[in-house]
Amino acid sequence: MNAIRRGLGHWLVQAFLVVVGLLWLTPLVGLLASSLRSPEDNARGGWWTVFADPAQLSFENYSALLKNAGMTQAFWNTVLISVPATVLVVIIAALAGYAFAWLDFPGRDPLFLLVVALLVVPVQIGLLPVAKLFGQLGLFGTIPGVVLFHVAYGLPFAVFLLRNYFAEIPKEMLEAARMDGGTEWRIFTRLVLPVGRPAIASLAIFQFLWVWNDMLVALLFADTSSQPLTVELQSQIRQFGSNIDVLAPGAFLSLVVPVIVFFAFQRHFVQGVMAGSVK
Repeated sequence: MNAIRRGLGHWLVQAFLVVVGLLWLTPLVGLLASSLRSPEDNARGGWWTVFADPAQLSFENYSALLKNAGMTQAFWNTVLISVPATVLVVIIAALAGYAFAWLDFPGRDPLFLLVVALLVVPVQIGLLPVAKLFGQLGLFGTIPGVVLFHVAYGLPFAVFLLRNYFAEIPKEMLEAARMDGGTEWRIFTRLVLPVGRPAIASLAIFQFLWVWNDMLVALLFADTSSQPLTVELQSQIRQFGSNIDVLAPGAFLSLVVPVIVFFAFQRHFVQGVMAGSVK
């Protein structure tokens, strides 16, 4: 009887998770269906009518998207912003996290407390001062300027996460590597980085999703030639409003890339966050 109850409870949990997953994916499926329908079909009925009439589906909207210079340029701008901002944050945070966890240098603990304190600083506080500084440096309105802003505001959390994860590595393991003649750089690249792969993967997901979906920073720091997809979509909605044949595939493209990235690294996500959040 207890086995039957446990089995029934297991299936109920599985069924509940399936329902939640389907509900979570419904907007994505609806956006995909809308992006594959003509403007006339979208105006005539809801996206769910494709199940009764699959002939509505075509790739004409994506052909129109590829011919839209503003959308294609915005997509590549988003890639040029998101990838460097993610890679730089991961590299710098990994180096700093190892230093704070295992290297002894003057002011290490106060400096780490300063990094932790920066976690509570809202992004909005730094928008205008940094915009003024970037204007003086000639970075305002450029892709490098947007990347630098995301790197600067992504580092406190990244350093905090990786430092806590690296600090859990057994000290005996590092001492044995040093006794075998390993340099700090060799220990970092050959031992610490492989062990810290789950935390690094989860950090990369956090940073990439934040940068890819950002619109606030891009609205202020990017001009028309460097604006990402989120700003371009908002601009086209405001200007045209009814060009669903371009907006729907553009919005789906903006949404599906983070989803692919998340599912590609999902097995590292929970493990890295839970291990790095507590010591």
